[in-house]
Amino acid sequence: MEDIQQEVFNAYEVIKNGGIILYPTDTVWGIGCDANNPEAIKKIYALKKRAESKSMIVLVNERIFHRVFNSPPAVTWDILDCSEKPTTLILDNPKYVAKEVVSADNSLGVRIVEEPFCFRLIEKMKSPLVSTSANISGEPSPANFSEISKEIIEGVDYVVNLRQKDTKPAKPSTIIKLKDNSLVTIIRK
Repeated sequence: MEDIQQEVFNAYEVIKNGGIILYPTDTVWGIGCDANNPEAIKKIYALKKRAESKSMIVLVNERIFHRVFNSPPAVTWDILDCSEKPTTLILDNPKYVAKEVVSADNSLGVRIVEEPFCFRLIEKMKSPLVSTSANISGEPSPANFSEISKEIIEGVDYVVNLRQKDTKPAKPSTIIKLKDNSLVTIIRK
């Protein structure tokens, strides 16, 4: 039987020491680290062979969301309340995250998680968790753990031992960009 509490502890120990993890999210499997650790973020870019100009998202709980975005557009909560699946919002002017995860236009993708492992890990970290799909940049996102490449699995410091046998294909989140003036752009449905 899977032990979420033990896996949260294991992942937290790796993250607090600057490591990167491979873990299940409420969408696809992700590669992650502390969003306030520039060196760990650079490890993820290197592993994914991804240009640092391409930003990554962070996962948060509601409390940490308010720390990173203390004045989100009013429509933020309406969009999240109406969402039928996990939704990533790209918002302007994030705070308390490393500049390495912030886009050149000073925006950041953020998703409030409900998935139990991620939620508990973020609670323990008291910080946003970087989340990027578990693939080499330009390759398809794996639909489940069995599709993750050996290079990614061997390139992280810890692989979370939860949901690895799931066969139901996971789907990426909806992505919506919200400007401070409440202009809404749907990037991915």
